[in-house]
Amino acid sequence: MATKVLSVLALIAAILEGLWPGMVPQNLLPLALVVLGLIYAGMNVDPDDAGAYLIGVIAFGAASASDVLGHIHVIGGFLDAIMDQIVVAAYAGVFSVVALRIWNELTASDDSE
Repeated sequence: MATKVLSVLALIAAILEGLWPGMVPQNLLPLALVVLGLIYAGMNVDPDDAGAYLIGVIAFGAASASDVLGHIHVIGGFLDAIMDQIVVAAYAGVFSVVALRIWNELTASDDSE
């Protein structure tokens, strides 16, 4: 249930910031997207088996960087702006996964003894 709430909140924040940038003062929506991305990935992605998540984020970020949706007539620019904001949350999730992976490696018990 919490993951659905986080996903919906991230989508709403991405739509608002993508369609009306700067609508919320002091850039709070991009900050909210980063926090939501950190929490979502920290809760849902297994840091030891995060390959599929990380590859998906790379592909999604590459599509966003190339403005691929901008070629759709009339609404493409809007969709691309929304996707750019979703990628912000996804990249924050990558940081969360990497940080958890490092933490797990540092705190792992040494079974070789």
